[in-house]
Amino acid sequence: MSTTYQPRKKKRKKTHGFLKRMRKNGGRRVLKKRRQKGRWKLTV
Repeated sequence: MSTTYQPRKKKRKKTHGFLKRMRKNGGRRVLKKRRQKGRWKLTV
């Protein structure tokens, strides 16, 4: 079985970071929902 998760800090930020989320409407919705839910961490 191959290992699929090869962590990269830069990649992680680029795909799931706060600024990336803020760029698109969908991302903003994600942040809004996470705030509503009271998530301790909004993004990565």
